[in-house]
Amino acid sequence: MDRTTISLPPELHKKLRILAAEQGISMAALIRQAIEEKAVKERPKPKSIGMGASGYTDTAQKASDMHFEPPTWR
Repeated sequence: MDRTTISLPPELHKKLRILAAEQGISMAALIRQAIEEKAVKERPKPKSIGMGASGYTDTAQKASDMHFEPPTWR
C-alpha cells in the first residue's frame, strides 16, 4: 500500500476522528473508504468505439431541418 500525506483543517480532522471512533475503525480506513467511494462515482466514461458512425458530417444540420409533428392525444 502506498503512503500519502494530506492536510486537513482542524474541524474536519476532529469530525473524522469522531466518525472513525463511532464506527470502530481507524481514520486511515475511514479516509480510504471515502476516497474509494468517490473514485467509483467519478470513473471515466467509456470512449466511443465508432459504432453507429455514419461518416456523414452534416447529420445534426439535417436533423435540425426536420420538423416533427407529435401525435394528438385525442
